Amino acid sequence: MAAKKYDIGKHALVPKHSKLSEKDKQALLEQYGITVKGLPRIRSDDPAIMDLGVKIGDVIKIVRKSPTAGEAIFYRGVFG
Repeated sequence: MAAKKYDIGKHALVPKHSKLSEKDKQALLEQYGITVKGLPRIRSDDPAIMDLGVKIGDVIKIVRKSPTAGEAIFYRGVFG
């Protein structure tokens, strides 16, 4: 009997992860004057992004709920 695959993205404690388009990625990097290597890192095999079809060099947008700001947005660069 095969084990059921659980969709970790539906867990209440996992914030929303999405992959930026190439256009949005370039706009973000230009806005802050950085490269992907200047962003905090996230591994390509992280369970939260495995279903996004990411490759090394992509940028992930993470939206977390915040009690003071409503929501907080973070960006991560995908690495090995």
